Amino acid sequence: EVQLVQSGDELRTPGASVKISCETSGYTFTDYYIDWVRHDPGQGLEWMGQIDPEDGSTKYAQKFQGRVTFTADASTRTAYVHLNSLSAQDAAVYYCAVNLQYWGQGTQVTVSS
Repeated sequence: EVQLVQSGDELRTPGASVKISCETSGYTFTDYYIDWVRHDPGQGLEWMGQIDPEDGSTKYAQKFQGRVTFTADASTRTAYVHLNSLSAQDAAVYYCAVNLQYWGQGTQVTVSS
C-alpha cells in the first residue's frame, strides 16, 4: 500500500521560510516523480513542481522559481519542499503526490504576523 505522510501544520511570520516533509512507503521511491501542489480557497489548486528522486532533478512552476526548493532523500524515502520569503498569499494546504495518484494528507501553512 502506497502511503505518503506529511509533517505537521506550520505557522510562520511574513518573510520567514517553511520546510515540509513527505515520508513515503509502499513503492520503489526512485521509480516515480513526486509532485508538490498547494490549495487555498482564493487561488484554487496550484502545481508547484516536481522532483525525480532517482537523480534529484527538479522542475519548478514559473510562479515559484527562485523561492522554492525540492529535495529527496532516498535513504529515508522522504521528499521535502522548502519555500522562503513567505507572504500571506502563501497560506495554503500543501500536498505531496506520487504520480498524481497517491497523495499526502496535506500540511496547512499559515502566514501571519
